[in-house]
Amino acid sequence: VPGYTASERVVGEALDLAIRDAPGRVMVATFASLISRIQQVLDAAERSGRKVSIVGRSMVDNVNVASDMGYLTIPPETLLPLSATRRLPPEQVVLMTTGSQGEPTSALVRIANKDHRDVSIMEGDTVIISATPIPGNELAVSRTIDNLLRQGAHVLYDRVATVHVHGHASQEELKLVLNLVRPRHFVPVHGEYRHLVAHAQLAWDLKVAESGIFVLEDGDVLELTQDSAKVVEKVSAGPIYIDGLTTHDGQSQVLSQRRALSKDGVVVVVLSVDRRTGKVVGDAKTVASGFMDLEETSQLFQDLEACLSKTMAENPDLAGEPELVKSKIRETAREFLSKETKRWPMIIPVLLEL
Repeated sequence: VPGYTASERVVGEALDLAIRDAPGRVMVATFASLISRIQQVLDAAERSGRKVSIVGRSMVDNVNVASDMGYLTIPPETLLPLSATRRLPPEQVVLMTTGSQGEPTSALVRIANKDHRDVSIMEGDTVIISATPIPGNELAVSRTIDNLLRQGAHVLYDRVATVHVHGHASQEELKLVLNLVRPRHFVPVHGEYRHLVAHAQLAWDLKVAESGIFVLEDGDVLELTQDSAKVVEKVSAGPIYIDGLTTHDGQSQVLSQRRALSKDGVVVVVLSVDRRTGKVVGDAKTVASGFMDLEETSQLFQDLEACLSKTMAENPDLAGEPELVKSKIRETAREFLSKETKRWPMIIPVLLEL
């Protein structure tokens, strides 16, 4: 981003005004780990004659630790338990909460969803979301704001008020660091690939790190010696998915199957076969989960079962070859269902020996 990153002082002034001028109760949501912002809210509340209560386990823990270690100065008689603030007029109360990123189990989201056991929105509340949505969280944050507005709250966030500045350096600060350090080699880190390229271009324009500027991706191995730096190999470094007590990589068959199930569901086709001859006996039976509503599948599955029975009757040479029978069932069921429904569920054939 061109220019300089705005100072935290700007946020402090905006919070002062917002808390001072709010007609009723104020809620401030921010990162539980952003101790400096918590300090700004505490100071603004004291100047406005308001009491503060913390809502959200992680923020309560961080405030306690930061206070014990001397990183947070709590003005005398400003911080109260939540129960004590209920006895005060709304215009004398500030609640600090977690949930600035729309996290589903956070305090602010549960309040917005009318699902918090201790706090609910009142007419005249002002909610300040002192954070910018992290990429990927925009929809969750927007949904939270909408739910707060539906309940009558006045909501301030980064698009409508200067209640947050991002913590990342802009171009002029990056230039300052590069000119001060004048590195021989330079590896930009943090952000999307486009941000790394822009940072690398900045170093190139300043003619620093002329021995090498490296835009690396996950898995790239950079070898540094006394005199040089070079990318020597690439190792496997894809996402690892935690699944109970096991892990999977991004190519896991389990994940592929779950994606298929989540999209169009599963259809199980059961056929009975003679134990001695391997021939199909009786009609096919079909059950499904996550595919279509029961009333929609009643006639559909009758037609599918008739189609499968006909296919098996037309292919007597498959008798005694269970894997070939299963393959034929999958093929027939997939073609039939895709034609009739434009859906492609996972097909699981089951052979019962009688």
